[in-house]
Amino acid sequence: MRVAIIGAGVIGLSTALCIHEQYHSLVPSLEMEVYADRYTPHTTSDGAAGLWQPYLNNHSNLQETLWNKETFDYLLGHLGSPAAKEMGLFLISGYNLFTQPVPDPSWKNIVLGFRNLTPKELELFPGYSYGWFNTALMLECRNYLPWLTNRLTQRGVKFFHKKVESFQEMFAQGVDVVINCSGVRAGELQPDPELQPGRGQIIKVLAPWVKHFIITHDIESGIYKSPYVIPGSEFTVLGGIYQHGNWNEENSAQDHKTIWENCCRLLPALQKAKIVEEWSGLRPARPCVRLERETVRQGHFQAEVLCIAPGCRMPLTTALTVHQSLRPWQCNTNIQLTLAVFSPQPHCLAFISPHSVSPLIMGESLSQLQPNVRDKCQRY
Repeated sequence: MRVAIIGAGVIGLSTALCIHEQYHSLVPSLEMEVYADRYTPHTTSDGAAGLWQPYLNNHSNLQETLWNKETFDYLLGHLGSPAAKEMGLFLISGYNLFTQPVPDPSWKNIVLGFRNLTPKELELFPGYSYGWFNTALMLECRNYLPWLTNRLTQRGVKFFHKKVESFQEMFAQGVDVVINCSGVRAGELQPDPELQPGRGQIIKVLAPWVKHFIITHDIESGIYKSPYVIPGSEFTVLGGIYQHGNWNEENSAQDHKTIWENCCRLLPALQKAKIVEEWSGLRPARPCVRLERETVRQGHFQAEVLCIAPGCRMPLTTALTVHQSLRPWQCNTNIQLTLAVFSPQPHCLAFISPHSVSPLIMGESLSQLQPNVRDKCQRY
C-alpha cells in the first residue's frame, strides 16, 4: 500500500511518523512518501515559537479537550527521554494576562500547576487586572522537524520536493492513501472559500533574562492582536499580529513597529534586546470546525468526502477526511482515505499524536480499508 503525505510541516511529518510506527507491522507492504514544495527551515512550522497552548476556549467541545489532553500527555511522556533535547522539547512556565475577569480555560486541568494570578503578581504588569499562571510545553520546530525527518529517513520514507496540484495526480501514480497536510494551501487541493490565511509576523531577539512566556489577551480585538513574549532555548519570540485574508508573506515595517512598541511596553527591558531575525507566516484560518459530507470532482475522479477542517484558533488541528473513490481505469471500488491535518499557527504549536489519530479511523482504514470506515467517521 502506498501512502502519500502532502506537506512537510510539523503536522505532515509527525503524521507520517505516527502512521509508520503504528501500521508498518500491520501492513507489510506499506510504502510512505512525503510531497512538499517547502521543507524545513522554510515551512510555517519553522517560524513557530512552539508553545503548547490552545487559543480557543470552547467548553462545549469535549472532543477538542480530549485531543488537547492526549497531545499534551504524549509530549509530556517524551520529556524525560534522551531524545527530548534533540527534539527541542522542554517545560516552560508563564502568564496569560487580561484586562477583565474571564472564565477558566477548558485546558486548565491539562497543563501543570494552573492557578489565578495574585494581586502581587499583577503589579508586575500595569494595565492588566486578571490572569493565569501555569507550566506548559515548548516544542521548537527548528529542532523537531529535522528530528522527524531523520526518523522517517531511517524508516525508509521517501521525500519528494514538488508541489502537488491535485488528488488525481497522486492516484494516477498508484497512490492508495493521500494525507493532506498542506496548511493554508489546502484549499488549492479541495476548494474551501472559508479557509483563509491569518497572517502573522514575529521578531526574534536575544533576551536571555526573559524566563517566562507572557501572553496578553484583548477580548474585543480577538486573538493574536495583542502582544506576546515567548522565550525559547536560544531566542525570544515577540508577536501580536493577525491579519485575516492577507496572503502577503513579506515582512511589514509597520507591523514590526507595532510588535516592538507593544512588547517593549509590556516588558520595558526588551528595549535592550538585540534583534536577530524577523519572520512572517500564514496561519490556516477558518470560522469553525468543518464536519460535513461533500462530493469532490476532479476530471474523471469523484470522491465522497467527510470533511473536518480546523478553524483558525484550533490548538490541535486533527482534521479527518475520508474519500471513497472509484478510479475510472478500475472495475472495482477502492476505498481511499485522506487525513487532512493542517499546519500549526506560527506561535501556537499544534501537534498530532498517535493517541489522537488511531482511535478515530486509522486502525481499520489503513489495515483493512473496509467501506464501513466512512460510516464510522460520520457517527464520530
